[in-house]
Amino acid sequence: MSGFVPVGELRVKPMVPAHAKPAENPAGQRPRWLLAPAATGTNYRSLKRLVADLRLHTVCESAACPNVGDCWNRLSATFMILGNVCTRRCGFCAVQKGPPLSVDYDEPRRVATAVAAMGLRHAVITSVNRDDRPDGGAELFAMTIRAIRERLPACSVEVLVPDFQGSTEAMDTVLDARPAILNHNVETVARLYRTVRAGSDYDRSLAMLRHASDRNGVPTKSGIMLGLGETLDEVWQTLQDLRASGVDILTVGQYLRPSPDHLAIQRYYTPAEFEQIGEFGRSIGFRHVESGPLVRSSYHADEGLPAVSRQFPRGLA
Repeated sequence: MSGFVPVGELRVKPMVPAHAKPAENPAGQRPRWLLAPAATGTNYRSLKRLVADLRLHTVCESAACPNVGDCWNRLSATFMILGNVCTRRCGFCAVQKGPPLSVDYDEPRRVATAVAAMGLRHAVITSVNRDDRPDGGAELFAMTIRAIRERLPACSVEVLVPDFQGSTEAMDTVLDARPAILNHNVETVARLYRTVRAGSDYDRSLAMLRHASDRNGVPTKSGIMLGLGETLDEVWQTLQDLRASGVDILTVGQYLRPSPDHLAIQRYYTPAEFEQIGEFGRSIGFRHVESGPLVRSSYHADEGLPAVSRQFPRGLA
């Protein structure tokens, strides 16, 4: 197995209180299909240097994404603005938690510089939760979209935003900057929110997606993780809730425990089960679906664009 590493076993700072996590994964031994290419290669090293030189953060590194080697060698990265410290303590996430960093208003310019240096045709921008900010960080999202467009007009920009604590005004700040795709992940089924997504609310996330979808011209996207204890009936219901909220693009992937201090894996889904879930998503009207063990919300993000470009020509400008 030289050149491959088991994903989800990276050393990261503990996020979940001891009483909230089992000592072992009930799912048992990690199956063979959850192997990812080791993070190496010329493009990977070049991009790592570029990100470091520009003092930027990527969710690829901060969230211990299993696809970092593959994506970075394809010159694809998801930039994380507003620092790398999150104000929420979600039990699944490897991003550092604690008091937030000060807002760096030069960050949008540096992100645009990196995007131009990489010659990207599609850039993905996300952030930590910034519940300390009145607008949840929406202003920086808008500034970053505009900075990229000014620097590289041909590059489409996808944003993966937090819920902004339910502020439609904050969401409108982002939408007014005309991203190519507006993504907000629900992450899991409604019943598990209290355990998995501390500080978040399932209905609030759906309402924010509905609001974004109602703004004609910008396609919406959302994703869920599997393996946290949900039932298949709950998965079907979540997909139907997302579609009823106007979501156009869906991603479904396997939850992988970043460290023994995070929520345990309750079940590993097979590739065949992911295919079944993907087929269901397509059958109920999602315009593009990515469903597989290693799928993440920003993995091959540009591949969803053709499916929505005819319906939303203005949103992709």
